[in-house]
Amino acid sequence: MNEDFETIKRLPPYVFAEVNKIKMEARKKGEDIIDLGMGNPDSPTPGYIIEKLVEASRNPRNHRYSVSRGIYKLRLAIVNMYKRNYDVDLDPDSEAIVTMGIKEGLSHLMLAIINKGDVAFVPNPTYPIHTYSVIIAGGDVRSIPLLPDVDFFENLVSALKDTWPKPKVIMLSFPHNPTTITVELDFFEKLVDFARDNGIYVIHDNAYADLTFDGYKAPSFLEAKGAKDVGIEFFSMSKSYSMAGFRVGFAVGNKVLINALSRIKSYLDYGMFQAIQIASIIALNEESQHHAINEMVEHYRKRRDVLVESFKYAGWNIEKPKATMFVWAKIPDRFLEAGIKSLEFSKLLLEKAKVAASPGIGFGNYGDDYVRFALVENEMRIRQASKGVKHFINGEEYLHKAI
Repeated sequence: MNEDFETIKRLPPYVFAEVNKIKMEARKKGEDIIDLGMGNPDSPTPGYIIEKLVEASRNPRNHRYSVSRGIYKLRLAIVNMYKRNYDVDLDPDSEAIVTMGIKEGLSHLMLAIINKGDVAFVPNPTYPIHTYSVIIAGGDVRSIPLLPDVDFFENLVSALKDTWPKPKVIMLSFPHNPTTITVELDFFEKLVDFARDNGIYVIHDNAYADLTFDGYKAPSFLEAKGAKDVGIEFFSMSKSYSMAGFRVGFAVGNKVLINALSRIKSYLDYGMFQAIQIASIIALNEESQHHAINEMVEHYRKRRDVLVESFKYAGWNIEKPKATMFVWAKIPDRFLEAGIKSLEFSKLLLEKAKVAASPGIGFGNYGDDYVRFALVENEMRIRQASKGVKHFINGEEYLHKAI
């Protein structure tokens, strides 16, 4: 049989699988592993959302096929939320579409708009689907370094001068996963001008917009003047409402891109279970929205503070993020100096400290000096993790082995 699958060949082995394999083997042996690897929320979905889901599930009308772009009332709730939160006006019919999470929407959008050989600018490191949705669609990726204390916008400008053909798409996500880097509105304003001047579409993944701390408020890309002329923004209900398993996301903005996504989805799906869409409407309404989000923000803030403070006590200084549900931790210098990079470090962390983290190399080669911790264990477990970390990072035998 012919197994010449060109697309599959362009997808590298899933680097996180190596750490996951060690984790599963340890658990089979009965070891207690504190899993801060995958960003899978552990908190229950708010009760009022579940109650509406149960009620809607009992209605036989909701057992039928839905519509691929999402029911009108959910699209209306989405645009109303954008008006309240960002003062952005959107048409629920032509400028909003419901997706089965961001990964589905983003991947199908790339299939709709990327031609073979088209170039996309994507940050490095970044969430893997930002890169591989382009690859799956037959496009090419130009990685733009996204590093602390480096002007990312200037990196974009420099890359454009050295790239031919010029990019069709710029893929972005702020607050950023995994680095937790944030931007202000002036960044998006410059980006809109840059995109318009060079005929480039902007795709902004705004999954962590609500999870911000210490007075920081994440801007929406669509707040920038003229943003709808050049791009769209995706949003997910997975994190803000702890609805990861529901798979509810949406895209808003540029009519041409929304229409392209709508057309391709019309061939591929009939939309998500309608009861989930109805529950999502309730989640997005004004009164309940703020209460649920405020609780979720406080939930992650406490865990962030415990992790950063307890790991500092253990001898590992980590910068405190202003947003997301992650902590992006630079590997201690003495490990890096011994040639231990993120994959090997993650394996050692799991074996010796009994703590699972995501190796930074899984997000791109510029992430190889880092590991990502997801704030998905309670505060007591995070403190327990710091004790294992203290024993591990202050040990000498691992460094000698590496040298």
